[in-house]
Amino acid sequence: MPFANFKVPAGTISAEDKKKIVERTTDLYAEIYGERARPTTVVLIDEVADGGWGVAGNILTAAMLNGDAGPE
Repeated sequence: MPFANFKVPAGTISAEDKKKIVERTTDLYAEIYGERARPTTVVLIDEVADGGWGVAGNILTAAMLNGDAGPE
């Protein structure tokens, strides 16, 4: 069973964006493994709480990702 797990900052993508992620990821797995993979493909989208992750030693926030503020 193909499985994909996306982690995104909470509140930064819409329901429509999530739908696109699920559809396109499923399409990709079906392209790679054949249509037999489509009915068993699982796509999980986890929304990580604001400030719940970091890169290069800096905590990231939704504001930073939207260009509203730099690292502290």
